[in-house]
Amino acid sequence: QVQLVESGGGLVQAGGSLRLSCVVSGSIFSIRNMGWYRQTPGKQRELVATISSSGGSTNYVDSVKGRFTISRDNAKNTVYLQMNSLKPEDTAVYYCNVLSGRSPIASWGQGTQVTVSS
Repeated sequence: QVQLVESGGGLVQAGGSLRLSCVVSGSIFSIRNMGWYRQTPGKQRELVATISSSGGSTNYVDSVKGRFTISRDNAKNTVYLQMNSLKPEDTAVYYCNVLSGRSPIASWGQGTQVTVSS
């Protein structure tokens, strides 16, 4: 059973930075691609960044390109999301998940709230 525990969210002013972490239990972490999602009330969860199992390949949704960086430490079963130059529209609950293709395959964790004030 894979468990996901996200942390690192908070309240930050526009232009600020946050670093999110997601610890993944279970032995599948190092062999799976990972993704960070975000969700705002009334909207579907959006995949904003993905990283390959080795960490050698990353992809981002256009709205965060150049501002967000996804990375991973397979020795720690942890995936990170460095968020710089934050904007109010980045306000959301952020979640990580294990990917099969571009689809999440694990049960969702509790997420971590990011709030960007203008």
